[in-house]
Amino acid sequence: MRTFDLAPLYRSSVGFDQIANMMDRVLSNDGATPSYPPYNIEKLEDDAYRISIAVAGFADSDLSVEVREKALIVSARKADEDEAKKYLHRGIATRAFERRFHLADHVQVTGAVHANGMLHIELQRQVPEALKPRQIEIGSDLKAIQKDVVDAKSVN
Repeated sequence: MRTFDLAPLYRSSVGFDQIANMMDRVLSNDGATPSYPPYNIEKLEDDAYRISIAVAGFADSDLSVEVREKALIVSARKADEDEAKKYLHRGIATRAFERRFHLADHVQVTGAVHANGMLHIELQRQVPEALKPRQIEIGSDLKAIQKDVVDAKSVN
């Protein structure tokens, strides 16, 4: 496996720590990606997403959805089961889990619904107006520009 040194990226950039950390995390992954529980990530609209996680066998009280430090953390811990039950075959896994999803800037969790063995988490990207692109009108009045330049010189 190749290893990459990201030190030059850290040395020569300011404010891109999140990207560098994400690359570092992806490159250092040992390949043992957890597969339980299975999930889907769905794009509903340009700025709307849904994460659906199969949580069969868990009640609402067993599940936890939390947002902490730009990460969505979904975890489940099954309450102690009745020891009197004897299974001939047990194919529905209800073992504890914790699944993390790293959220991009301006992505907010807007809700979560647990129905029919699925946990659906709604996400919305809400970009502030100041960061949205805006069109600058091009004028043809050169005197207005020269007046602003003269005013700026008199101030300095």
